[in-house]
Order: sequence, then C-alpha cells, then structure tokens
Amino acid sequence: MEKSESGAPIYKCNEKDKRNFEIASGEPSIEEISNHIEKHIGKIDLVFHEIISDQVHIDIHWVKPTEEKPFHTFVTSGMSDKPMQTPEGIEDCDFCELSICLPKEWKVSEEDFNDENNYWPIRSLKFLARFPHEYNTWLSYGHTIPNGHPAEPFTENTKLNTMALLPSVIFGEEFHTLKLKNKSIDFYTLVPLYTEEVELKLKKGVEALFDGFDKFGINDVLDLNRPNTVKKKKFFGLF
Repeated sequence: MEKSESGAPIYKCNEKDKRNFEIASGEPSIEEISNHIEKHIGKIDLVFHEIISDQVHIDIHWVKPTEEKPFHTFVTSGMSDKPMQTPEGIEDCDFCELSICLPKEWKVSEEDFNDENNYWPIRSLKFLARFPHEYNTWLSYGHTIPNGHPAEPFTENTKLNTMALLPSVIFGEEFHTLKLKNKSIDFYTLVPLYTEEVELKLKKGVEALFDGFDKFGINDVLDLNRPNTVKKKKFFGLF
C-alpha cells in the first residue's frame, strides 16, 4: 500500500471501485443523533431528508445561528447506519457522522442552494457521508479527501480544495463521540484545506497543522478567504 512521507497509508478509490446502486438499509440512529445534536449544539430547526438514497439514507440536520453560536451548523445522520470497512487492526472506528459550520451570512435557502457557490459545503457533507459505503472503504480522524484528482478549488471564490476530518474545536470533547448500546459513533467536522496544508499533512502528519491553526485562529467555521497557515509570505525590498 502506498504511504505518505509521514507514514500514513494513502487510499485511492476509482469509479470502477464504486458499488452499484443499492437501496439504503442499516440500523438508523436518527433519534439518538438528533438528541446528541440538540444537547451539544442547539435546537434543530430543520432536517433535509433525502428522497432517494443509495447505500445509506443521509439526512442533514440544520441548527441555525444564535447569539451564543453565531453560525450555521449542519450535521449528518445516516452515515452510521452501517459500519464502514475499516482495515484489519483498526478498532472502534466503524461508525461516524460529519458536520460543517458556515458563517451566519451564508445564503441558506432552497433557492440559494441552486447556486453551487452556496451549496458546495452541503454537497460535500452528503458526498463524504455516503463515500465509504459506496467505495467499500472508511473515513476517520485526520483523513483528507481532495476535490478531484488533481484537487481543484471547491468553488470559484476560494482556493481551498481538500476536506480534512477533524474533531470539533468549538463544540467540545463531549460532542466528539456518541456511545450507544450497540455502537459508538464518532463525529468529525469538515475543515477545508489549501494545497500547501495538505502537503504538510502528508509529509509530517495531521498534527503538524495544529500550530498554524492555533496561530491564525482557525476553527470549525468555514472562512473562504482564511489565511493559508503554511504558505510563507514573500517580502520584497532593496539589497
């Protein structure tokens, strides 16, 4: 198996590896996940339900901005209906759900979502929630998934091009895991990265990103124009 410079394995999925359409099945935990969201994030204002589901039924739970949490939060449920195909030797990483936080000024409506500049974060949530089931693989802490090969910006108004799965910074450790009788569900937030940040992660591991994140105050809330925490500034002068 190919490995990055940090020693972490690199998994590659091709269209030929994709499973045929399969009606969603599994063991839903939507009630328990909903309670978990409302306990640690806030009141769920709306749930975007799928009409036709492949492999698993993915719903998106929307918590609107509040004074205490002035941003939109979207959390999946359904990804954890089935266990992922984790490699031999990897334990307690079979089930997870994903979230993403958007600034309060983000345009969120059915009409707004017709514009890909507004919808791509939700599309990413849905795509990645179904991804491990479609390709018989897994997603977990520190995994990075590029937007295409080679990676291209998610939209025309940003240079961010790769999603990283990380524990939430702003919701606290108790949100990270939901323990049920028959399974334990890990929750990861999607943090978009720049090319140089991905290169650092592949070279030294995901923890190498954290000093830069702390320095520039990077958290769960998406900022299309946030500083690149790795790219060095160029200084020009006379010598």
